Amino acid sequence: MKILLIGATGQLGGDLLRNNPGHEIAAPGRGELDLARRGEAARLIARLRPDTVINCAAFHNVPKCEEEPAQAFLINCVAVRDLAAACAAQGARLVTFSSDYVFGGPRSEPWREDDKPFPLQVYGISRLAGEHAALATAPQHAVVIRTCGLYGRSGARSKGGNFVDGRVADARAGKRIEMASEQVIAPTSTDDLSRAVLALLEKSPQPGIYHLVNEGSCSWYEFTREIVRLAGGKSEVVPVDRGGVTGRMRRPLYSVLANTKARVLGVTLRPWREALAEYVRTKYPETA
Repeated sequence: MKILLIGATGQLGGDLLRNNPGHEIAAPGRGELDLARRGEAARLIARLRPDTVINCAAFHNVPKCEEEPAQAFLINCVAVRDLAAACAAQGARLVTFSSDYVFGGPRSEPWREDDKPFPLQVYGISRLAGEHAALATAPQHAVVIRTCGLYGRSGARSKGGNFVDGRVADARAGKRIEMASEQVIAPTSTDDLSRAVLALLEKSPQPGIYHLVNEGSCSWYEFTREIVRLAGGKSEVVPVDRGGVTGRMRRPLYSVLANTKARVLGVTLRPWREALAEYVRTKYPETA
């Protein structure tokens, strides 16, 4: 399969490259392809004629999306629409990603792919708009994958690294860590997610929305406690209930995703504790 990978320097893009089973992957850098520059992606797709375009680029700094909504919609929606149009014109499949933050209503069981979204902040709204843009523009070609709480070896550049590495550093420094206890998620390893995405592509999935996350759920507080335990730190982790509010911005209280459609095709991810333990053991072997 000939793949054009956009956003290869990020957490997910980096693991897609590392876990590639042998596909021909073109991974242009930001200098060669910037989604904010209109027309570049379409010209590159027309020149390379890939079978599949995987778009890992996104504006995913949630608080910054509140400050820069125009940029959030440009990258998370308008650019996705343009990619979808270019893929449809070339007969290529588009795989693009979305977020658990498209949900925000009251819930106590995992959200399915066909549940009604209810985003609470600009980030979630822009991601949902991107889903609609992709599926409306290329209904026969677009695959949208929602995921949650990503962490990976490459880190998230726009966030100054990833959550797990930050908490390992805190644990080693013996810091007192206050962490949200009311927000429940399904933390997901990009190593596992990348393998699941590549496995899903091998199944030639029908266009539409799919959920791919590590199995199980926890609060950010519980996630942090497990990170500190695995890191062998002595930090005190303190549960804090902020009601899902950061400043004036709201976050979903329960955003666990249910993998129902990919599971039917035989594509699943392991439990989050197993994935986290392997990540910490591999990246910080001195903790083993």
